[in-house]
Amino acid sequence: MKKINFYSGPSILPQEVLDGCKSAIDDFAGMGLSILEISHRAKPFVDVMNGARAMVKELMGLGDEYEVLYLQGGASSQFFMIPYNLLDSNDTAGYIDTGTWAHGALEEAKLFGSVHVIASSQSSTYDHIPKQWDMGDRRPKYIHITTNNTIYGTQWSPHYIKMLRDETDILIGDMSSDIFSRDIDYSLFDMIYAGAQKNMGVAGATVVVIRKSILGQIHRPLPKMLDYSVQIENASMKNTPSIFAVYASYLTLQWIKKQSLQSIYATNIRKAEKLYGAIDSSDIFIGNVAKEDRSMMNACFTMKDKTQDAAFSAFAKDRGIVGIEGHRSVGGFRASIYNAMPESGVDVLIQAMKDFQVNKN
Repeated sequence: MKKINFYSGPSILPQEVLDGCKSAIDDFAGMGLSILEISHRAKPFVDVMNGARAMVKELMGLGDEYEVLYLQGGASSQFFMIPYNLLDSNDTAGYIDTGTWAHGALEEAKLFGSVHVIASSQSSTYDHIPKQWDMGDRRPKYIHITTNNTIYGTQWSPHYIKMLRDETDILIGDMSSDIFSRDIDYSLFDMIYAGAQKNMGVAGATVVVIRKSILGQIHRPLPKMLDYSVQIENASMKNTPSIFAVYASYLTLQWIKKQSLQSIYATNIRKAEKLYGAIDSSDIFIGNVAKEDRSMMNACFTMKDKTQDAAFSAFAKDRGIVGIEGHRSVGGFRASIYNAMPESGVDVLIQAMKDFQVNKN
């Protein structure tokens, strides 16, 4: 029996995406070859790459002023590619530190220019999204945020994203764990990037969406593989891309389009409200972060009696539930309820929480 997969990434995929991947492994596009053994220059795959890039823009409602890239190296490689392409040594970039990945991004940027930490919730173990910002003495070249914090379970609201947009000419968002999970105005951002392995595919591909006009404004020479402009000129194929990962992402994008972002968002709201409701009404579980900043994608919680963590993990596994253990740096529990997680899966977890509480009383 298939497990109920709450892993934070690589994570759950829609069944029709899994079926499509299985089929392509046997015979891709009627070529008589597996997708694992074809040339990336073969027309059927070129069509996939172009189709995936176009569908990202379509789902985001973005026009020709943006380009979409499929790159490698994970979202973490964008931590250095962004300042390398956008930040001169005499420029200042603004970063808001809301978690491990946000902090990693700002540390990498220090290698290329000045970094001003506009706000941080590090001192309170990243349990909220800062609502007050210190922009410093000069307008930042760009501002970088991590829209959803996978490890700690916080998420930026559209309201505060809009407010932040007014503070900068260039807004950049790491959306690795909440891309295409809600219906928001993607045009507020000049650059968006995301590892595909949470909400739009499998590990091995990183999506970068970039407004072309922000490029070409720095003075350092760039290695071709790290130059966004070169990658755009080569349609994401300056070198051999991750063919299978791009294909899995294309299938996932098609699934998202079929569901519609509005429908996905509505379902994600219901799932999150159910799960947080169960946490808040429980006598043995407690939420980790400020309620107004709770993530719809990664619900983080602990047990009031931490000695019972292992027992609840085992109890959940007996119900077919996997992947709820918190990140190794924070412990506790984390249920990642990405787009492909059905509402019924959340119901099973909630029932397990209730039954465990009854058994302990």
